[in-house]
Amino acid sequence: MKRPRRRKKLLTEKERDCMKCDIVLAGVGGQGGLSGSVVIAAAAMAEGLQVKQSEVHGMSQRGGEVQAALRISDQEIASPLIPYGSASIILSFEPLEALRYLHYLSPEGTLVSAVTPVVNFPSYPSLEEVLSKIRSFSNSLLIDADKIAKSIGAARAANMVMVGAASKFLPLTAENLEAAIKRIFASKGERVVENNIEAFRLGQKAAN
Repeated sequence: MKRPRRRKKLLTEKERDCMKCDIVLAGVGGQGGLSGSVVIAAAAMAEGLQVKQSEVHGMSQRGGEVQAALRISDQEIASPLIPYGSASIILSFEPLEALRYLHYLSPEGTLVSAVTPVVNFPSYPSLEEVLSKIRSFSNSLLIDADKIAKSIGAARAANMVMVGAASKFLPLTAENLEAAIKRIFASKGERVVENNIEAFRLGQKAAN
């Protein structure tokens, strides 16, 4: 795994008076990227922060491209859209999708991506080529989310592994993120909630 440079905060000195965190979430249908976005948004609202999420682009069925923008701030947010070159974090559940949205990432931003590809078209490039490009960014982190999730017998919780890995760079507490996971997955039963909490914690560990 490529570890990002250690930074105490995502914010510059100039931004101290206005906390903001813009996140681009990318992946393909069936990976749970939208659930990841909902968890982060719910945790942010629990902390009293302003949240806006853009319309999802692409197809949400399994294998189709899915992208969402999530904006978090302690002040009013004028638009749900993230300008190019300004995202604090790109959280990608599929490596090629991470590269697709790199133009959103700010020079000081962090790229967090899963390593497992979803080969959904014939001309999908070499995986090593894709991962090499991701590693070339100084603030990048690659996570084998599928392997981690399968290790606890919860393959579908790979998205929470990725949220856990990204939580290191979010202006949110782990407690509120875990509380959001519990609320959002409560209807699926206690076992599912426990699996997703464990996946989240393993993602945190993998990012350290």
